[in-house]
Amino acid sequence: MQAISLKLCALGVGVVRFEFPYMIERRKMGKRRPPNKMEVLLNDFEQHIEACQQALNPQRLYIGGKSMGGRVASMLAQDYYQQGTIAGALCLGYPFHPRGKPSSLRIKHLLTLTCPTLIIQGSRDPLGSFAEVADYNLPSSIQCHWLEDGDHDFKPRLKSGFNWQQHLQGATEGAAKFILTEN
Repeated sequence: MQAISLKLCALGVGVVRFEFPYMIERRKMGKRRPPNKMEVLLNDFEQHIEACQQALNPQRLYIGGKSMGGRVASMLAQDYYQQGTIAGALCLGYPFHPRGKPSSLRIKHLLTLTCPTLIIQGSRDPLGSFAEVADYNLPSSIQCHWLEDGDHDFKPRLKSGFNWQQHLQGATEGAAKFILTEN
């Protein structure tokens, strides 16, 4: 997220970052912590949206995040979009299902989403590969930007001919185009 945030800022896209409570605890304690309950994550994200609105009063606000952050953003996006608070959502490495459990989909809320949403995903992401996502019948409000041979962190295999920096640049350019273009 740090690299993409810096690259987005260089392209003229303002970025406000935050960590969920469990991530703050991980960083402070140096131990992996399980995510907070979804209710806590949603509440925390909502507080950051409201703080951003009050402090910055942006003309066009997009919410998003990487993996869990993108999932939570997508769960909040429709209500905030209908209220006119946000212009869209950006999900980097969306966790369509838990690792190794492709039948436990996390897409129910996505199927009714009218909020413009961009999902940037590695084509071989173990939490939702190109082949898997193609069968989900996502609505036209959701665009997918695929990074060829990328995993959940967008890293390609050496033999693919791509490198991680290329994929980070591709993700950044895709996100900037989505945000800077009227949807």
